[in-house]
Amino acid sequence: MTNSPPGTPPCLLSLVGNTPLIPLRFEPEGLTIYAKCEFLNPSGSIKDRFAVAVLADAKRRGILHRDSVVLECTSGNTGIALAMVGAALGLPVTILMSQSASVERRQIMRHFGAEVILFQADAGYRTGIDIARSMAEKDSRYFLPSQFDNPLNAEDHEHFTAQEILQQAPQPIDCFVAGYGTGATLAGVGRGLKKCYPKISIVAMEPAEAAMLSGECPCCHAIEGVAGGYLPPLLSTAPLDGAVKISSQEALTMTRRLSREFGLLVGTSSGANVVAALKQAQELAPQATVVTILCDRAERYFSTKLFIEEPAL
Repeated sequence: MTNSPPGTPPCLLSLVGNTPLIPLRFEPEGLTIYAKCEFLNPSGSIKDRFAVAVLADAKRRGILHRDSVVLECTSGNTGIALAMVGAALGLPVTILMSQSASVERRQIMRHFGAEVILFQADAGYRTGIDIARSMAEKDSRYFLPSQFDNPLNAEDHEHFTAQEILQQAPQPIDCFVAGYGTGATLAGVGRGLKKCYPKISIVAMEPAEAAMLSGECPCCHAIEGVAGGYLPPLLSTAPLDGAVKISSQEALTMTRRLSREFGLLVGTSSGANVVAALKQAQELAPQATVVTILCDRAERYFSTKLFIEEPAL
């Protein structure tokens, strides 16, 4: 990425972004889709992009000071990314995290030196967002990246992730599919791709058990990091053409398939994205180019259903 802040450790932050786009050929289905390997970012997820962008921007604008503390509510990946970048920049990081999030995510954040505060997510992400804002109102040292409504989150994807996809994917691109946590990927990448291909379909993947875009009430699901109980503000800026519902079981099955057939040790949201992309590809012409995201690595899911309930071979 070219938005790394001046004077920061190039050996780490220069590794963020410019991830490869790989073809995945599914022989039984007779389909090929293209997957952007965001799990290859240094902390292991697409959220590294936002962490670098927001902290670099804050440093340039003089918002971050010597006594500043980065404070964010996150299901895990953004917290890990902020903890990593915070460590590289010498910034203390405090993460608010639901008690239901996997224990591995807490351990990784703490390993980077971040403080982790757990809360009971009675209202999904909204609970943690409200706690973060309350803490910041009482203590001016706290800097809030505000991933759920910070326009920089989507802008970074528009200016970087989307441009990378345009350079890497076979042309033209017919469809882009991704899940939403903050909605920034769909918003930013969607806008960037639409500028080049106005007829491209931008499709949201959402858990079948929490299909809020389809007008259904949120419920429990096993696709961590997406559909956190409310529709984030950034999602309203995404040029969506539709949504596809993916069940937790479909996501888990595909995630295991990606490991065993393709050697891709990725998380459950990646599996869900691939299922959604295949469903879109089935509805398009045989040579259509459908792009999706492999969001993160699987080491943060060892205590979840992905591994605990894994069927025997």
